Amino acid sequence: MDKLKAISDSITFRTFIITLLAFAMLIPLYMTQGIISERNQYYHQTLDSISKGWAKEQTIVGPVLVVPYIEHIFSANTVTDENGKSKTISRDIFNTKTMVLLPEELKIKANLNEQFRKRGIYSILLYIADITISGAFDLSILPPKDSNSRKVKWDKAYLAIGLSDTKAITETTPIRWDKASASLEPSTNLEGFLRSGFHASMKETDRFNPRPEFRIKLSLKGRGSFRFAPLGKITKATITSGWPHPSFQGDLLPNNEPEINEKGFRASWSIPHLARDYPQNWLLEEDKETPKYDLYSLTTGVDLFTPVSLYTKINRSIKYGALFIGLTFIVFLLFEMITKTRIHMIQYILVAVSLSLFYLILVSLSEHLPFLISYAYAASATISIITLYSAAVLQRFSRAIMIFLLLSSLYGVLFFILQMEDYALLAGTALITLIVIFMMFATRRLQR
Repeated sequence: MDKLKAISDSITFRTFIITLLAFAMLIPLYMTQGIISERNQYYHQTLDSISKGWAKEQTIVGPVLVVPYIEHIFSANTVTDENGKSKTISRDIFNTKTMVLLPEELKIKANLNEQFRKRGIYSILLYIADITISGAFDLSILPPKDSNSRKVKWDKAYLAIGLSDTKAITETTPIRWDKASASLEPSTNLEGFLRSGFHASMKETDRFNPRPEFRIKLSLKGRGSFRFAPLGKITKATITSGWPHPSFQGDLLPNNEPEINEKGFRASWSIPHLARDYPQNWLLEEDKETPKYDLYSLTTGVDLFTPVSLYTKINRSIKYGALFIGLTFIVFLLFEMITKTRIHMIQYILVAVSLSLFYLILVSLSEHLPFLISYAYAASATISIITLYSAAVLQRFSRAIMIFLLLSSLYGVLFFILQMEDYALLAGTALITLIVIFMMFATRRLQR
């Protein structure tokens, strides 16, 4: 019996048991993580439900000018009948052709006004975009007005613009075409390569100017991202917003370093037509059966990026939960060695459960309060409970101060790590390295 008691009281045996206990305490951490994952899933379902009634990510492709014309071909054939007599048969052939023209110059200006919509305790970042599209077309490629072989049907021409989600349009003005205007109508009439959008008939305009200028203004709702396609021979675009967290995405980044500050951002693009793989004009008939030109193949723009979300922060903090439990257990074990006091296993378990409760307190508070305040309340409650309990267990408040300082430092450092986006891994690695060095120093004189 004395031998068994000596083994059970040995530091090596207690260290082994406490290590097993620390691993067992990962179970409540795992259960807590499951609860947070469920809340995160419900959060995203709520956001998707809100956004369906608002709009989806928006991509603007256009404008595209579609001009039909009649091609007149005179055909004369000489035939010989069965009697050997020859005669000439002539006929007129009229073929309908449709030319697709892209802008010679295209300018896009978009201002994304951020909006928030709430449902219950959740809110989602959306935007209303005020967009101006302007530029000019080169009509010199069209058949001349006095041509006898090809006659342009200008009254059948139309301007088409592709838009991802047309139900999100909140306001429009008629298209300005030089000094004339044309009202907008649903559908692009080009489902083959402009999937959805709207168009305007050129019937009330004229084609006398070989380089007509156009201007389109509209407001539309969107979520997450805004993209445009550089259809112009030279495309210049500017996107501004009051949201200070842009994430520039797509096939081309802004030409110059975007202006980003706490008041928002401003980004500009200048894109030549050589960047894309489709021409400035082509015949629609050649592209109708199997479209060979994909106007969506090159798009660029910006995402209104939301910094690390609430549940992402909390999930990230749980990854440090095992470290918190392990360090606290080690400090208690050091006190056992120094003071020759034995701490009951149930007391270790209660301390570990208190550390796990921190995350439940944090997630329940942060769904209703700002994260900083929620974190301060959760950390204060956890540190206070464990410090007071440690004072009772260790039978001296001065010893509990060390537990207080340890947990306060850990929770303080963890908060700053959670605020980081690009340097979170580096900061976390530095924290663990410093802790290992400290523990090696504290146990350097450890005897068997």
